[in-house]
Amino acid sequence: MDSPHPNEKIKTADEQSAFERIFESALWNSRLIVLLAVAFGTLSAVVLFISGSLEIIVSLFHAVSLSPVEVDYVEILSAIIGGVDLYLIGMVLLIFSFGIYELAISKIDIARNSESFHTLLEITNLDDLKNKIIKVIIMVLIVSFFQRILAMKFTNSMDMLFMAVSISVICIGVYFLQRLKM
Repeated sequence: MDSPHPNEKIKTADEQSAFERIFESALWNSRLIVLLAVAFGTLSAVVLFISGSLEIIVSLFHAVSLSPVEVDYVEILSAIIGGVDLYLIGMVLLIFSFGIYELAISKIDIARNSESFHTLLEITNLDDLKNKIIKVIIMVLIVSFFQRILAMKFTNSMDMLFMAVSISVICIGVYFLQRLKM
């Protein structure tokens, strides 16, 4: 049997005591607790996708039912951006669920046969999972910021200046994130 490291010798079942074999088997199988996080993460993602869709549908229905004189574009945009925000958080949960399943349980063969697997869900280690989740979380924060900006009431020129500086800082941050290729 080849070991992962050339200088490391793995004991055979005959070389281990019964206690060691049972304990190591139980310890190894304890990783299956990850299935709870996978199941609930996936379920939560589905709920967020449905909630985001409902938020967008309700905002569109509300926009159509308003009289043409009273259309509140800020409210409509805010609701649609809120729905997009829920979609992005759902994506964080899906990436998390796929990632920890592949890291702790097994590779997902059907996903690996898909063309889109390598662009979205290929996770080889914990750092890959962390980096993918961080990127989506940053997008969630940017979208949430945009939603807050829409609802903001500007009372003076300093408010406008702070908004412009905030948007500039976000743009610079995104630029450097892309250059670093997290």
